[in-house]
Amino acid sequence: MTAYPHLFSPVEVGTRILPNRIVHASMSTHYADRGRVTDRLIDYYVNRAKGGAALLVSEPMAMLHWHTLPTRPMAFTAENDAAFARWASAVEAAGGLMLGQVQDNGRGFRNGGRNDFAYGASPLPDDLSWTVPHALSTDEVRRMIDAFVAASLRLARAGFAGVEISAGHGHLFHQFLSAQANIRDDVYGGDRAGRTRLLTELIEGLRATCGRDFMIGVKLPAEDGIVGGIDLAEAAAITERVHATGAVDYLTWCWGAHGDTLHAHLPDLHGARAPYVDRIAALGRSAPGTPIGALGLITDPNEGERIVRDGLADLVMLGRPLVTDPAWGAKARAGREAEIRYCVSCNTCWHMITSGRGLLCDNNPRVGAPDEADWQPGPAPAARRVVVVGAGIAGLEAAWVAAARGHAVTLLGAGDEVGGKTRLHALLPGGENLSSIYDYQRLCADRGGVTMRLGRHADVRDVLALDPDHVILATGATPAWPCFLPEDYRDEGVFPDLRDAVAMLARFEARQPGTAVIWDEDHGAFTYDAAELLCARFERVMLLTSRDRIASDAAIVVRQGAYERLYRLGAEIVTSVRPLATSRFEEGEIAYANVHSGREGLIRDVALFTFATPRRPNDLLAGALRAAGISVTLVGDCYAPRSVLMATAEGYRAGMEI
Repeated sequence: MTAYPHLFSPVEVGTRILPNRIVHASMSTHYADRGRVTDRLIDYYVNRAKGGAALLVSEPMAMLHWHTLPTRPMAFTAENDAAFARWASAVEAAGGLMLGQVQDNGRGFRNGGRNDFAYGASPLPDDLSWTVPHALSTDEVRRMIDAFVAASLRLARAGFAGVEISAGHGHLFHQFLSAQANIRDDVYGGDRAGRTRLLTELIEGLRATCGRDFMIGVKLPAEDGIVGGIDLAEAAAITERVHATGAVDYLTWCWGAHGDTLHAHLPDLHGARAPYVDRIAALGRSAPGTPIGALGLITDPNEGERIVRDGLADLVMLGRPLVTDPAWGAKARAGREAEIRYCVSCNTCWHMITSGRGLLCDNNPRVGAPDEADWQPGPAPAARRVVVVGAGIAGLEAAWVAAARGHAVTLLGAGDEVGGKTRLHALLPGGENLSSIYDYQRLCADRGGVTMRLGRHADVRDVLALDPDHVILATGATPAWPCFLPEDYRDEGVFPDLRDAVAMLARFEARQPGTAVIWDEDHGAFTYDAAELLCARFERVMLLTSRDRIASDAAIVVRQGAYERLYRLGAEIVTSVRPLATSRFEEGEIAYANVHSGREGLIRDVALFTFATPRRPNDLLAGALRAAGISVTLVGDCYAPRSVLMATAEGYRAGMEI
């Protein structure tokens, strides 16, 4: 008997009976190669079917002649026919049904610059990239519909159970639906009937051509946040017209568009959990009798159970959580919730996709591996004595993987608890789910018999006393001392780095007078989550950076969220400046100058000056250990200061290579 009887109850969708309510929402993997379906692409979906997803929606397929992105699986020629059949068959054998996604970006472009080859409803600029598309003629729209139908029929003949039309997110269909983006004067524009015609004709064409058993799902826009765009009332009216076709097997809705609200379609932990579910339930009343899918920051099986139990939706659609753990469903059903690697909602996956690296995850270093679902390491050829120095997430990942392979592992950590700086980040606004990384690792380490020695900085003698065959150093990195600060203050704690400042401020809630200033040369999420904490602790908060914007190395959805929250909280952001060594720090005055013009500014009444600077590896132990004849591997920031993604990936790799 499962603890989630509603989540794991059957449901009828179209002419199919799904064994449970878990749907893999569309996530781009970029695992296709020059448009060709690859083994890694198939493995990704098969593992999520093995892990309990009843229905799986693919990434957008290349269905039109202008879909030339090499990472889209090509469906407008016969080249992938055999691979599509193998893909659909493998997913079905694993217990799932495969849907292909029908989508076109239209004028929407998020990769920077402008898209010179965009097609759209009208010659109006994308709000994010200012791309002005070629406005499709009436005949071109009709040919496009025919091409979508033909490509979908190709998938049907290959064994795909159906398609999902992605009509939101600011993409092409959304642009036709929106009065703000569609100023056409033909049959595909004008009133609501005209603006919805592209979508309804496509739905009717798919049904007529692909048959009654071919599942058709539609993802519609709910609130795009664009002035003159789509709000809940308009979304409900659009839903009624789509429902009236009688050909849709399920519906769901998404938020945001290609503009200042792009980040809304990937909500993080700075807001409520499952933030869209109640509004999705309300929109579902405009389509009585049609199964409704809930999506948006649903990460825990209890949330999925509540959604189905309370009648808020019929399907629970998970994207990022199934990237992090493909066996999310199987583990939940078996009562193994503690063993789920939970999504931390950081949107690194989205950043990897849009930056061209393919789908990767902070909390799952094995995305796309052939045996990914419910994986456990195999035994090592010979057991060795392994010492891991550093109890952050890089060291913990290495320790549990090595122990699971049969090595005798001792973990030495300076802190009283595991997690390192990630534990500190988990205390900050929006960082809560980061705790799931080290919680999972600690669970696995304890199960594998890792010996933990915490609360003391290890030196060479401590390590050598354990007679190790191999040492993994995961001792992190330290923020560099800013060159403009007096050296006399380095060891006095007058100017703490941002980590130390957070550790101090997290212990009390009293609001402080004066101004808190952050010198930002890091541009990571920790800096802006810490700035939110400072906004709750100080009368005034200022961020200074030498770059032309904050969060410049982060995904645009992360950057948008940081700007929105900090401006809403009243933080002041000053870009393209550097603090001056001539500042009167003792008097609470920070002078700064523009990096281009040299024009100076002055901040008075400074109560806290803290800094997030490039970090320097804490790797001094490596040389001494190697001199003593010990084999040493450096992982995470100890090797080179980088990201959570690299910490878990390198820890995993080190544990597997011993």
